[in-house]
Amino acid sequence: MNELMLEVTEESVGARIDKWLSEQDTGITRSAAAGLIESGNVLVKGKTVTKNYKLRSGDNVKVSIPEPVSLDAQPENIPLDIVYEDEYLLVVNKPKGMVVHPAPGNYEGTLVNALLYHCGDSLSGINGVIRPGIVHRIDKNTSGLLIVAKTDAAHTGLAEQIKAHSFTREYEAVAMGKFKELSGTVDAPIGRNPNDRKKMCVTEKNSRNAVTHFEVLEQFEKCAHLRLRLETGRTHQIRVHLAYKGHPVLGDDVYGKSFKGIDGQCLHAKKIGFVHPISGGYMEFDSELPDYFKEILRKVR
Repeated sequence: MNELMLEVTEESVGARIDKWLSEQDTGITRSAAAGLIESGNVLVKGKTVTKNYKLRSGDNVKVSIPEPVSLDAQPENIPLDIVYEDEYLLVVNKPKGMVVHPAPGNYEGTLVNALLYHCGDSLSGINGVIRPGIVHRIDKNTSGLLIVAKTDAAHTGLAEQIKAHSFTREYEAVAMGKFKELSGTVDAPIGRNPNDRKKMCVTEKNSRNAVTHFEVLEQFEKCAHLRLRLETGRTHQIRVHLAYKGHPVLGDDVYGKSFKGIDGQCLHAKKIGFVHPISGGYMEFDSELPDYFKEILRKVR
């Protein structure tokens, strides 16, 4: 049983506890938080609450995370591009088109299926049985580096760094249009699109702050090759921020438009850096641009 102790800040007073827990960057999703609350594994000042409990000033929250139960997803012998691995974590270079964890319509062929085969029972259970070891995610059609936690202690340590925005996370993308500035920052809050719950958008309502720094590496006639650094890590952050600025990621059919011959957005998680949650040493990894990305650059040049 892993236990987390969380303090409620004044800014969080009045928030629903299930939503609040999912926003603490502890690796707990909102659905997982609701399940923990309903099973009595979340205590506020030593007492159980319901998932719609509104936080009060002075509340302290204890979260007890049970040992993971068996997962419906089956181990699959899927090749993994493992950049680094030790007894506490591993860094994987995820290919474009691979879903990170099982979900309706994608119960096979996911990164989790591959991890279950490679790691066996050595994956953290903090994020629930559907997402063992998953500390953070990248989209199906985004390629690149992803950290996986093998132990709950490693998971908690990594999640705390994400919460403190101390992770180094750099991406490269091809975005539409000509940029007036060669570098800049998009500082705009992101929340659920009220008209389409499957999409995110820049909004002041029920949103969280989001900051993306960008640099134009090469400007083409109709698009640009960018380097982007995440200060925060919201769902679809780069895709939403670039679309908001009028420069959707090339091939992004959700926030921009699809293009013949391009399957999904041209976005790659190229670099990741963090302090090892157990040894305390800083680690940084850089991945080569994948072939699909290089081919797009060749064509637009």
